[in-house]
Amino acid sequence: MLKAFLILLAGLSVASLAHAGPPACHGPDEATCMFAAIWEAAEILPPEKQARVQAAFLETVGRSGDAALLQSWQSRFGAPARHLTPQVDYAGQQAESVVAESGWSGFEQRARAGAAPFNIGRPEIMAAGVRLATDAATERRLIDAMFDLAQTKVTRGGLGDDFEKGDFGHVLAELSMQRCDLARFDRAVALTAAPNSLRYALWRSRITGNAGQLAVRIRSEADADDTRHVRNALEGYGPIAALGYCRR
Repeated sequence: MLKAFLILLAGLSVASLAHAGPPACHGPDEATCMFAAIWEAAEILPPEKQARVQAAFLETVGRSGDAALLQSWQSRFGAPARHLTPQVDYAGQQAESVVAESGWSGFEQRARAGAAPFNIGRPEIMAAGVRLATDAATERRLIDAMFDLAQTKVTRGGLGDDFEKGDFGHVLAELSMQRCDLARFDRAVALTAAPNSLRYALWRSRITGNAGQLAVRIRSEADADDTRHVRNALEGYGPIAALGYCRR
């Protein structure tokens, strides 16, 4: 009787494992496992859409600094890594110009007023300003100004609206992730249009650790019709691959 029960229990355990699917990624091989999960999500795309994300995939793997891992994916794809063409940093150029002309006080004043060049792309230019800042006090002052502006309804066409709110939330979330500031990160993500997105979940895990638990979500939410899921996974895991965790 006991033997039969044990056999039944073993059978249930095997069946449970069979239905559980691939596990989360843990340990020193986390990056290898995570990139495998991301490409599993890509494999359900049509071949032409898979080809569109290969360059971004290889570029992100390359950011990990693991030459052997990159070589294995290059061999699998039958092509060397193609570095994505760097985009011109217009926001950075504009931020540099304003600081040169007006200093940091003038930068903040013009940003708050929405004066040129802040009348277009204000969140991005202010984020570029934060990255240019050479002291923590200036960084904090600009970040605080960005949170203030994100909550301010701007008059546009005679009506007050918060059309910049999501953009401010996105750039503030990225800045907070890069600076390992969990409190500001959560506050910023709440301002975005998609606070529960995979990209933000991965960014948050750079601060809290254990991004590997999201491998299950990467696989389960794979989209056979759209490359955005894979791109979000790459954009989310990329900073972890390149910078590591804030604390481990």
